[in-house]
This record gives sequence, C-alpha cells and structure tokens, in this order.
Amino acid sequence: MKIAILSPFYPYRGGLAQLNARLYTELSKRNEVKAFTFTTLYPNFLFPGKTQYVSEGDSATVIDSDRVLNSVNPFSYISTARKINKYAPDILIIPYWMSFLSPAFGSVCLFLNKKIKIVSLVHNAISHERTLLEKPLAKFFFNRCDAFIVMSEPVKQDLLTLKKGANVVLQPHPIYDHYAERTDKQSACSKLGVKTDKKNLLFFGLIRDYKGLDILIEAMSELDDSYQLIISGESYGSFDKYTELINRSPLKDNIVVFEQYIPDEMVTTLFSAADLLVLPYRSATQSGVVALAYQLELPMVSTNVGALGSTIKSSETGLVVSNISPKGIADGIKDFFESNNLALYKTNLKKEKERLSWNNFAVSIESFFSKL
Repeated sequence: MKIAILSPFYPYRGGLAQLNARLYTELSKRNEVKAFTFTTLYPNFLFPGKTQYVSEGDSATVIDSDRVLNSVNPFSYISTARKINKYAPDILIIPYWMSFLSPAFGSVCLFLNKKIKIVSLVHNAISHERTLLEKPLAKFFFNRCDAFIVMSEPVKQDLLTLKKGANVVLQPHPIYDHYAERTDKQSACSKLGVKTDKKNLLFFGLIRDYKGLDILIEAMSELDDSYQLIISGESYGSFDKYTELINRSPLKDNIVVFEQYIPDEMVTTLFSAADLLVLPYRSATQSGVVALAYQLELPMVSTNVGALGSTIKSSETGLVVSNISPKGIADGIKDFFESNNLALYKTNLKKEKERLSWNNFAVSIESFFSKL
C-alpha cells in the first residue's frame, strides 16, 4: 500500500509529532510511506508555549518529511495538494486535534485527486476548550474525509454527532515505546533533586485548565507530610494562579515544579521517581499520558471523565474517583496507598503494555485501509 501522512513531524516537537513519527515507522515496515509536514504550523503570536520546535539537546525521531503546508497561507493549500497528488498515495492520513487547522486541512482535501482515500486520525473531534466556530470548522474538514480512526469511545461519539454515519474504526491509543525503561526511585529522585522518602505523586503533561492541576494542588491540603507532589509540564497560559495555590498550601515545601517542556530523557526519570500518576481532569477524551503510564508501568488515580475512567477501570491499572474536587482526589490517593493492590496494578500494567503494541495498532488500521 502507498500511504502519505500530513501532520507535524520533526522539527516540530511534542507528543503529536512523536506519535506521528512512530506511526510512520511502523507503517513503513509493510508499506511505502511518505511524510508531509508544515512550513508554519502555528504563527508564533498564536502559539501559547515557549517554542514549537525541537531544541538543541532534545532527543527526537527525525523523519524525512516534505515541508509544504503553511496553516495560514491559502496558496500553500494548493501546492500541498499538488505534491501529494504527484506522490499518488492510495491513502492519505491526516491527524486532527483542533479546529484551527480545519480550513487548511479541508482546503487541501478539495484539491486532491479523488482516487486518494482520505483518513483522519481523530484525537479530539470536539476540543476541551471549544469556541463558537469549533463544530462548523470541524465539519468542513470531516465532510471531505472518507474514513476515520479514533482511539476512544467518547471521541467516536463526538465524531458521529458531527458526521452521522461516518466510516470509523476504534483502535486504542498505542503505548509510547521509545522511552528508556524505569530506573530505581532513589536515583531518580536524587537526579531530580526531590525528597526520596515521600509517596511521590506525579502530574505530567501540558498544563491547561481542563486538566485540573489546581484541584490536585488543593488536594495536597487534605494529605499529610508523607506525600510529595511533582508537577512537570509546560503551561499553556500563565502559571501564576498555580504558584499562588502552591504558596498557600500547608504542604508547599512538598510541591516541586518543573514548569517546562519535558525532554524525552527526563520523562523516564520523572516516572521512575513517582509512585503514582494523578490525572485530576475536569474533562477528557483519551490521554496520551495514560499510554505513557502503561509503557513506564506507573499506576494511576484518575477522575471518571471521558475514556480515562473506563480505561483504567477495565484494565485495573489504578483507581478512579467520581468526585472531581480536592477532597475527592485526596481520598482517591489515600485509598490507593492503603489498598495494598500495587502488585495487581503492576501485573495489569505489563499486560496493557503488551496488548497496546504499535504492531497491533498498525495491523488493525492497515486492515481497515484495505477495505476502503
């Protein structure tokens, strides 16, 4: 099969670029695959983080890609379609995660050869921080797609509300398997400069309002001095409100902050230092952080939102709390450490690690492609 992928690749950084690189690598084992990416993804004045690009010293999977698409330049939509048409793939995969890119993606599709089957890998059909134009923009792109891949049931249901009768396959998020294996907790804590004698709680990933970091910080007031919270991730927006909450916390000396983009080599250290990953989300569909927890075998406490609760419940890889509040999160954390189920969680994490392999993901979607 001849496959093209249009999405962020190196030199762009972050989980999406990493996932695309891994998808490219796996599909290339049995198919001819070509990557197309952006000359401009987000104009700098619209990007909420510090940089969109891989920095010097960051590890990254370098994929040979054709940089053609400028998200805000309509002339590039035509030139991108021409280059994809010249390659003449059987399948074009376009990952979708936010409506800002719908005009670019949808317009490229308008100029494609009709023989090319367009498949969107939908991370979020409707974003967590939606706008009035969210649904119309999403529909503009989705109506130009022949089929869809989703990684959770909530995303599938959102998609079907926007495109009734869509041809869609659900295949769970594969694990991120490019990180080094866990090291021992003591050496990881020493490397990070955090206390080694605490029950370490980890908040990991981009910091956005819907992820509920403020709830977790306030939950520390419900815990005793035996707990330590490690916050790691770049904030998309001001971090000031979290700093104020930390300064007011009676356990402020037990809250450590790494407010930055987390390079790959630091990810393993953070997960090795932690005893528990906490996902205090107010809303969610699926989460790539859960896939990361499977690979690095770290049990979780999560709120019961989106696919997070059902995924963790069904796999028995942690605890799920229904009360999205500081007390609810704190009670879930205490229950985890008092349950004596760590051996069970570790066993089940290993099982999920095997089940959610990239090979299984790729074989499933290749079978789906062959039917289009």
